[in-house]
Amino acid sequence: MTMLKSLRMSAACAIALLSSIPLSAQDGAPAPVTQAQRVEVRPALWKVADEDTTIWLFGTIHILPENVAWYAGPVAAAFDASGELVTEIPIDETEASQATIMSKSLREDGKSLRDTLSETERAAYDAGMTSIGLPPAAFDRNDAWYAALMLTLIPLKLSGYNLESGVDTQVSKMARDRKMLNEALETPEYQISLFDTLPDDTQRRYLGDVLESLPTVRSDIDAMVAAWKAGNADELARLLNEEEDDPKLRQVLLTDRNAAWAQWLKARMDKPGTVFVAVGAGHLAGGSSVQEQLSRLGISAARVQ
Repeated sequence: MTMLKSLRMSAACAIALLSSIPLSAQDGAPAPVTQAQRVEVRPALWKVADEDTTIWLFGTIHILPENVAWYAGPVAAAFDASGELVTEIPIDETEASQATIMSKSLREDGKSLRDTLSETERAAYDAGMTSIGLPPAAFDRNDAWYAALMLTLIPLKLSGYNLESGVDTQVSKMARDRKMLNEALETPEYQISLFDTLPDDTQRRYLGDVLESLPTVRSDIDAMVAAWKAGNADELARLLNEEEDDPKLRQVLLTDRNAAWAQWLKARMDKPGTVFVAVGAGHLAGGSSVQEQLSRLGISAARVQ
């Protein structure tokens, strides 16, 4: 197993789902970026346009350890010129998403999660839970996919990463303040179903990958964030997507969704206006990226930054 697999699936494929999972109430609005914090970053930006429609494609990082001065230059100009924000899920459905996640994550087979694990798997699971200060029984009532997602997010939060500093949270706040129209490519229920309908053995492999990655989760995500800051889409693709060796997970969580989003964008080109699309950066990198899917539909995306 490769250590980055759990991070790719959580950070690149569906970590937007985690923005709806309540962990603590102390997180406030992101603080302004001070001059001392202001390090130049150039996250990637693409443009798709015809005579009367412009669509900006911006890859986000859902969770960051600090406020990053990403809102500048071409990215800021593109957002300021847009009248519509397109996101993975609606920006105002957090509370409903929380209830859905908590409901869907509950086991329905009458067994505890740890009872479904082999002796070796259970030993690794108990050790992993203990290593981050959680009682091994904490997720006994939940499916393996939920435990895997939480075991990805909690260590990052303990290391200083938080969703409030994430680009998605900040974009959503700006859109609300400006009363921008918001369109969503998916529903929270659909994103949750991507995990909830995975076969049990696939969920357990996913959980195993997460447990294997726990010792290096901070450094692995640091590398991903560094590539994003530099706008290095090729390196980001390598870190996020390219080593995935479970074809079902890659197809369900990445390729199929990118193809569906490309079809949505193609249809949106028939309507005039300027649109800012903000989705996880992993969807805009690599061989099965949204841009690659668009090219198969005869639509080219030009790199702007």
